[in-house]
Amino acid sequence: MMVTVKPIMIENYPFIAVSVQLPKTNLLAVANEKGYIMCGALDVNLLNEQLKDRGIIAGRAVGVRTIEQLLEAPLESITIAAEKLGIKVGMKGKDALLKMI
Repeated sequence: MMVTVKPIMIENYPFIAVSVQLPKTNLLAVANEKGYIMCGALDVNLLNEQLKDRGIIAGRAVGVRTIEQLLEAPLESITIAAEKLGIKVGMKGKDALLKMI
């Protein structure tokens, strides 16, 4: 198992990319201090229901295997707090991150 944490820039804004290689899958996330996008492992329903009071800004893309794919993939689901920022289902991951600036 390998864990990679590295800074990345999206249109001159800094983010942190995290990749965890697990047996038969990868756990992927890109975040800043305001919110994050993540691979299919993210449970958006949990964030919207049981953790709603936290106002977590997050989006989920499925079928991605790399950070690059996560940035380009359309978001399959988003949190209520993300929607309030103008993030929409179907938006590319990198575009959603730029709404979190």
